[in-house]
Amino acid sequence: MKYIVVLIDGMADESIASLDNKTPLEFANINTIDELAKVSELGMVHTIPEGMAPGSDVANLSIMGYAPDKYHTGRSPLEAANIGIPMKPDDIIFRCNLVTVSEDMPFENKVMVDHSASDITSEEARQLMDALREALNDDSKKFFDGTSYRNIVVWENGTLDLKLQPPHDFLEQTLEKYIPVGAEWIWAFEKKSFEILNHHPINEDRRKRGLNPANMIWIWGEGKKPKLDLFEDLYGLKGVTISAVDLIKGIGRCAGMEAIHVEGATGTLHTNFKGKADACLKALEDGNDYVYLHLEAPDECSHQGNLDEKIESIEIIDEVVVKYLKQALDQKNEPYRMMILPDHPTPVRTRTHTSNPVPYLIYDSEHLKESGKDGYDEKSCESTGITFSTGPELTAYFVQK
Repeated sequence: MKYIVVLIDGMADESIASLDNKTPLEFANINTIDELAKVSELGMVHTIPEGMAPGSDVANLSIMGYAPDKYHTGRSPLEAANIGIPMKPDDIIFRCNLVTVSEDMPFENKVMVDHSASDITSEEARQLMDALREALNDDSKKFFDGTSYRNIVVWENGTLDLKLQPPHDFLEQTLEKYIPVGAEWIWAFEKKSFEILNHHPINEDRRKRGLNPANMIWIWGEGKKPKLDLFEDLYGLKGVTISAVDLIKGIGRCAGMEAIHVEGATGTLHTNFKGKADACLKALEDGNDYVYLHLEAPDECSHQGNLDEKIESIEIIDEVVVKYLKQALDQKNEPYRMMILPDHPTPVRTRTHTSNPVPYLIYDSEHLKESGKDGYDEKSCESTGITFSTGPELTAYFVQK
C-alpha cells in the first residue's frame, strides 16, 4: 500500500456573501476531488491543540503524526534544519521575514502592508540579506538566507522569554501594538533595517516594476533546536516531503524523510504544480511508501486577501495535481490511499490562520466507501459527524497503524 497526503495549505475558509454564502472550497470547480468524495471517507480533524497558536508549524507537525505539545520547539528551528544552519542547544532561532511597511510616518505608526514583499525572489532576498549581514551581524546574532521572504536569524545563548507576533497576523495594522517584548535588540534591528533597505537598489527597482519593496525585516517564530522521532520508527513507512517551503522540508528532514527539491516550486499560485505531482510519482516508484505533498498557494492567496486567486489555486490543484495523480496511480494497478486536507483554515476575510478543525477526505483505491455526499467541502465533511481530536490520531488511522 502506498500513502499520499495532498496537503492544500490554508484551503479551508468561511462562507462568503459574494460567493452565494459558499466557501471558496464549495464554490471552486473541483470535479476530481468532488468525485473522489462520493466514494471516500469524509470527516473533520483538529490539527491545533488547545492553547497553541494556529501556525503552519504546529498544524503540519500534527498532520505528519507528531503531537505538537510533545515535539514542538518553535517554527524557525524547523526551517533552519532544512537550510542546514548549525544549531547549538542554547541557540534561539528566529524567522526573519522581508516585509513591506508604509514609508511616510513615524516608525511605530508604520503599517504592515505585506508580510512577503510581493513574494520577493530568493535572489533579490539574498542581496538584501547581504546588506543586513554587513550592518547587523555581531558576535551573538547572525543572519542566514532562506527562501524568498523567509529568512533566519540565530541568537547565541538567547532567551525564549519573548513576545513576538507573526507579521501576517496584523496586516494593514500599525506596528505600535506589536512591538517585540523581551529583547531590545530585535526592535532596534527592525528599525535599523528600514534605514538599510528602504532605498536599497533592489527595492528601487522593485518599485519601478510595480512590486512592493522589501523595506524592513520582521523577526518572529522563536524556538530551539528540534528533535523528532524518525517517521519510519513511528509509522513503519519510508517517507518523503515535497514542498517549496523550508518549514515542511525541515520537519521532514528532522523526521528522517528526504526533502525532494522541485525546480520552479515557489509556494505561490505561480509554482510548478505539475513538477510536484511528477516528483510524487517518482518518489513512490523509487520505493518510498509515504509522500507528504504540500501545496502552499491557497494560503498565500488568503494572506494577500485575494479571493479570486485562492479559488483559482484550488481549481488548479484539483486538475493538475489530484486528477493527474489519480490517473497515473490507477494505471499502475497498485493499491494506494490518498488523503486530501488543509493544515488549518486561512479565511480571506481575516488574512490569517484560525484554530478551527479542517475537513479531510481519505480515498482508498481498494475499498471504495459510499459517503452519501456530493462533494468535498467544510460543510459536507462536518455533516458526517466523524471527527478526529488530533492530527496524530488521524495519521495513525490513515496509514492503518
